[in-house]
Amino acid sequence: MDKVRAPKLVAGDEIRIISPSRSMSLIAVEQRQQAERKLEKLGFKISYSKNCLESDEFVSSSIQSRIEDLHEAFFDSNVKGILTTIGGYNCNQLLKYIDYSIIASNPKRLCGYSDITALSNAIYAKTGLITYSGPHFSTFAMRYGNEFTIEYFKKMMMQDEIVHIHPSDQWSDDPWFMDQENRAFIQNEGPYVINEGAAEGTIIGGNQCTFNLLHGSEYMPSLANSILFIEDDFEAGPTTFDRDLQSIIQQLDFTGVKGIVIGRFQKSVDMKKDVLKQIIKSKSELNQIPVIADVDFGHTSPLITFPIGGQASIKAKGNIVEISISE
Repeated sequence: MDKVRAPKLVAGDEIRIISPSRSMSLIAVEQRQQAERKLEKLGFKISYSKNCLESDEFVSSSIQSRIEDLHEAFFDSNVKGILTTIGGYNCNQLLKYIDYSIIASNPKRLCGYSDITALSNAIYAKTGLITYSGPHFSTFAMRYGNEFTIEYFKKMMMQDEIVHIHPSDQWSDDPWFMDQENRAFIQNEGPYVINEGAAEGTIIGGNQCTFNLLHGSEYMPSLANSILFIEDDFEAGPTTFDRDLQSIIQQLDFTGVKGIVIGRFQKSVDMKKDVLKQIIKSKSELNQIPVIADVDFGHTSPLITFPIGGQASIKAKGNIVEISISE
C-alpha cells in the first residue's frame, strides 16, 4: 500500500474538533475557549463536530455519533485538519465501523495521542494515510509551558523541512488543568541511550498499551522496516510496561523493527533509569537495535508531534542522541 500525505496546514485552514474517545463535555468551557484562541492565533479557523459534547455514563458518546463526526470531518472539503478533543479508553470501538474509503478519498491531517493511538495506527494500516501523534485540542488550553509543544506542532504540520528533535528545557507532570497559575516545572536532562546504534525506518506506535489492542487484527500496521515510538501513562508501572513490550516483541514481524524510541514516563510510574535499562537488556531481541528513552512525548508536557507512517532516523552512541523525523 502506498503512503498518502495530506497537504500541509496553512494559515486560514479550518481544523475540525472531534471526540472519538472521551467527550468534550469533560473540558471546562474556559479551557475550550483558551484552546480555540490559541489555535486561532496560529491562523486557523476552528469548527466543532455535531456530537463532540454528547456524553454518556462513560463520559463518551455512542459509536454511531463518533463515527458520524469522523466521517463528516473527512467528507467536508472545507476541513483541512482534524484534532481530537482528548484521549480516553474506547477509541478502538470505532475501528470496524469506519468507512476507510472516505478517509482514503479525502486525506486530512488527524492529530491526537493516548487512546487516539488506536485510531491513528488503524487509519494508517487501512489506507496508507500518515496520521500524527501530537497534541489534542485540549492540550492547546495550557497557558504556560506549552511553547515547545506548539513549536513542534507547527514544524510537523505547517513546514516542509526535516524535523530534528531537540529536548525541551523543562517538563511538567502536574495537573495543569486544575490550576493554571501554580505549575511545577522540572529541568529536562534530555533523552538517554540504552542500546547504541543507528537506524532508519517507518514510525509506528504511540501509547503502548493502546497500540497493543491492535495486535492480531487487520488494524495493526506492519512492523517491517519500522522505528517503534512507544510511551505509557500513570496506569502502567514497570511490570506492565515490560509485559506490554514483550507482547510487541512476540508479534510475528517484530524482526522488522530497526529501533525503539521511548517517551518520558509520568513520575507516578516510578520508572527509574536502571529499571528501564534492566527491562530492555533482559530482551535478547533488542540487543542489536538502538533504544533511546526519555524523549519529549507521552503523558507529560511538553510533547513533539510525530508522523505515524512517516520516517525517522535515529543515532545513539554514548551520551549522544540524534532523532530526525519527516513525512
